[in-house]
Amino acid sequence: MLFPWLRRCPAGPLIAAVLVVMTLTVTGCLGGRSVQFPPSLDHADSLARQGDQAGAARVYEQLALQNSGAHRAELVFDAARAYLAARLTDDAARVLTLLEEPITPEQNQQRALLQAQVDLARGQSEHAWQLLSTLSVARTSPEFASFLQLKQRAAFASGRLVEAVRVEDQLEACCLPNAQAIRQSREQLLASLRDASERGVRADPRANGDAVVRGWLELGPLAAAAARNPAAAAGDVAAWLARNPNHPAGATVRSQLLQRRAPAAPVEGPPLRIEGGGMSIALLLPEGQQAALSSSVRAGFMTAYYQTPPAQRPRVRIYDTNEQGAANAINRAIQEGANFIVGPLMREEVSAAADLTVRRPPILALNFLPAQHATPADFYQFALSPEDEARSAARRILEDGHRQGVALTPAGDWGTRVLSAFKQEIEAGGGTVFATATLDTADTDYSDPITEVLRISESRARHKRLEQILGTKLQFEPRRRSDIEFLFTPAQQASTERLLRPQLRFHYAGGVPTYATSDAFEPDTRANQDLEGLIFPDMPWMLGSELAEAVRNAAKDAWPSGGPRRTKLFAFGFDAYRLALALRSGPAAVQLDGLTGRLTLDSEHRVHRDLNWAQLHNGEIRLLPPAGVSASAQ
Repeated sequence: MLFPWLRRCPAGPLIAAVLVVMTLTVTGCLGGRSVQFPPSLDHADSLARQGDQAGAARVYEQLALQNSGAHRAELVFDAARAYLAARLTDDAARVLTLLEEPITPEQNQQRALLQAQVDLARGQSEHAWQLLSTLSVARTSPEFASFLQLKQRAAFASGRLVEAVRVEDQLEACCLPNAQAIRQSREQLLASLRDASERGVRADPRANGDAVVRGWLELGPLAAAAARNPAAAAGDVAAWLARNPNHPAGATVRSQLLQRRAPAAPVEGPPLRIEGGGMSIALLLPEGQQAALSSSVRAGFMTAYYQTPPAQRPRVRIYDTNEQGAANAINRAIQEGANFIVGPLMREEVSAAADLTVRRPPILALNFLPAQHATPADFYQFALSPEDEARSAARRILEDGHRQGVALTPAGDWGTRVLSAFKQEIEAGGGTVFATATLDTADTDYSDPITEVLRISESRARHKRLEQILGTKLQFEPRRRSDIEFLFTPAQQASTERLLRPQLRFHYAGGVPTYATSDAFEPDTRANQDLEGLIFPDMPWMLGSELAEAVRNAAKDAWPSGGPRRTKLFAFGFDAYRLALALRSGPAAVQLDGLTGRLTLDSEHRVHRDLNWAQLHNGEIRLLPPAGVSASAQ
């Protein structure tokens, strides 16, 4: 559809049909040449349905800039929602500034709801709560249910457990259509209260006179205890049920906290030896804006902890580096008896930890020091580094027998760092990157950088010059350069790779072996159809292994209602715990088959991750043998 207002116009389909006929006629008059039409709502909606929320958002934004008034506002809101779905928070905030005043009260309400989502995504939970607390949304409004759910999220994020519970009453009274929806909402509330308790958020139930609210508040630490040890918590759960016979959470408590399977057996791993009179670990993670990252790391770390036999578990205490800074957190941990430190997480915090001159226990930092920074004694570094993956891709390309090729990388610091690491590694192995181009990921058409790096533009220029010399029209098919043995196309987001790969095929490069980093892949069979042939490394947690399956089953037993999101950072936290135990026996003990890869320690005390390799075929993952090993030898 060429004009966005047609979708909302009663006569839209008829007008659209006329326009389609007109455009077909124009195409015919132009001798079969394709015509580039303006972005359309149909295209944006199609991208959204295909899972490309970032691409849809960019089209909505373009359409908003072509419209004004109410149409512009609606398209701005569509773009902001899609950017948020794609986790492009800064873009969502930016597109909201495109609204033109004046706007209606209803539009102002939508803007406030979207701004609150932006605030929550940025970790600005206090601002989100204040914004939502002053917002008045009518019960009859179609946004009322979304408003309440968002308000509950903001309450939990800002530590307001009482308010979060009270919102549940409102949701059940007005917006949940049936018993199943109410049951699911209560299960989610219990899971959120448990998560808040695990994060150290406290609310005194005795201070609340409402018996229903008081009962819910008691359940947070109770659910956390039951997740750690269901048998030990069973008596407290039964006592809660006896005190609260008519509480709305009764059925949820029985199904979630009592009807549990027996705890899974510890995950197979190397023998764990605790030396020096017992191990006490300080886990340093930031809250605030990085709370979402920390939550996944912490969940993986504690999952590994509970998979350790109870007699061998070290003491673990968690410190918030956002509140007190990395240096102060380390000093406090030492004073409280820590003899091993895991963290901090952010790069600048890791540098601050390395600069400490106080006597301290060994540190396993969860990021790498800058290349120029000296590594202190007993200072180990573990990270999910895209530069390391780029170097791994370079080695794989060389081992696969390819020597010369080109690279297309995203514009910006991430792409610059990845490309530099890749070129350094491939040139050290005798290979060559003879052309590079950058991709503006805010765009959806990569034709210019592709034709530049493949020299298709030069082919077209030669064709035009030859026609001028001969004075006649020549039949012509553009050709890419023929000396390309590989393409390196890392992407910070899978949506970028899904746009790039089909365009490479269109420009005659679909048959060239194409390598990427793990960020270019997400496990979505339908969306990955566009990535046909892509070769990439990834951790066993994503591609599958016996350990990964065992951990997933264990986590399912511990959290039958879903539990924390089990992302790559979850795997990172799991392996950080196991590395800490191994390092207590000395650096030579670090040879682990982990969730994030096969882990070893180099001479600089950096943990090296040897990843698995895969190729996409018909949207499905096809595991590849190690480099230099034929498939028939497996």
